[in-house]
Amino acid sequence: MDTTIVDARYGFIAGIIQESVKKPKIDKITRSDIIDRIVTHKYLGIPIFLFIMWLTFQITFTLGAPLKDGIDSGFSFLASAVSTYLGDGILSSLIVDGIIGGVGSIATFIPTIFLLFLILSILEDSGYLARAAFVMDKFMHKLVGLHGKSFIPMILGFGCCVPGIMATRTLENEKDRILTMLIVPFMSCSARLPIYVLFVGAFFSAFQGWIIFSLYLLGIVVAILVAFILKNTLFKGMSAPFVMELPPYRLPTVKGALIHMWERGYIFLKKMGTVILVFSILIWILSSLPMGVEYASQESITGQMGTVISPVFEPLGFGNWQSSVALIFGFFAKEVVVSTFGTLYGVGDGDALVTALHTTFTPLSGYAFMVFALLYIPCVATFIAIRRETNSWRWPLFSAVGSLIIAWVAAFLVFQGGTLLGFA
Repeated sequence: MDTTIVDARYGFIAGIIQESVKKPKIDKITRSDIIDRIVTHKYLGIPIFLFIMWLTFQITFTLGAPLKDGIDSGFSFLASAVSTYLGDGILSSLIVDGIIGGVGSIATFIPTIFLLFLILSILEDSGYLARAAFVMDKFMHKLVGLHGKSFIPMILGFGCCVPGIMATRTLENEKDRILTMLIVPFMSCSARLPIYVLFVGAFFSAFQGWIIFSLYLLGIVVAILVAFILKNTLFKGMSAPFVMELPPYRLPTVKGALIHMWERGYIFLKKMGTVILVFSILIWILSSLPMGVEYASQESITGQMGTVISPVFEPLGFGNWQSSVALIFGFFAKEVVVSTFGTLYGVGDGDALVTALHTTFTPLSGYAFMVFALLYIPCVATFIAIRRETNSWRWPLFSAVGSLIIAWVAAFLVFQGGTLLGFA
């Protein structure tokens, strides 16, 4: 009886509309509709998204290389001038090896990072990033059990994992929210970019865009695989439906793109002048103690720290103590990995640091190191963000331990597999 009444009611409504409403025979097709037929196509959508990612890195490194070389030369000249003026001594070592070596090694990557933020701002302002989430919805829902809304925090993770973690608040399902938090740290945040730029410049200069694209893609693949495993074990259950309004395409304004670029880039500059500076000085102190040892030698405190844990990384191809120390301090902020290398090797410009890396790394072990840096334990800020959002220590600790194991296994497979294939 209820069904009959409802059918009659809607039949009456349909009759009134048919008699009183006139519609054009063909709805007007907008420019956004035409573009969406291509970029959100069920077969072409994902390849187009991957191509745009690849093109982003190619443009970033092609345009950023000359600017990076200019900053390199400037810090090299500054280190030489300070060393000449102050001569040998503790103060000279602190400024040249500690501050210039640590902060200077990071500052050379400012153009590359700002260019990446600029391109991401253009993609966001144009409306394309919303389409990327839409395109990934069907793929993620079928394979993983998460919907495209979970991909938005993952995209935010390319800039910084902390806002990516906070963006999971938009997910209605509690299990989906926690699961998304656990996979966001596998995204290549901007803090990892200096590590990639350093190593690809040292060992893969002819294929910089391809190598970094492979790392970003690897992060997405690992995140999806982890989500698939967890969704079928710890987080079983149906996902909430995904409804999303796609904004119309707009031509980004120069002012808007530059403002967004500066807002994100300023965070990096602020971190360089505070966190990285503090840790550069701390690492210099630890590398100079105990008194009387050679600076940054294996007998120093940093050398002893690295020596203790370096056997863990021996099967991964980077069992040198310098890498171990860099990874330890990288837990506090991923950019510190590069500044640690700069401080330990006592070099203030990128070219000298590249030369130093050739003494301890090969192209294969360098790639394995980048894979480990991509996947291992999230930084302190991300760790705290997961703790705050879940109101529990269980999930940040689970993320830390799980990511360490995944990073070790992935780097092991890369190095040992590459060795078997003759790439060593």
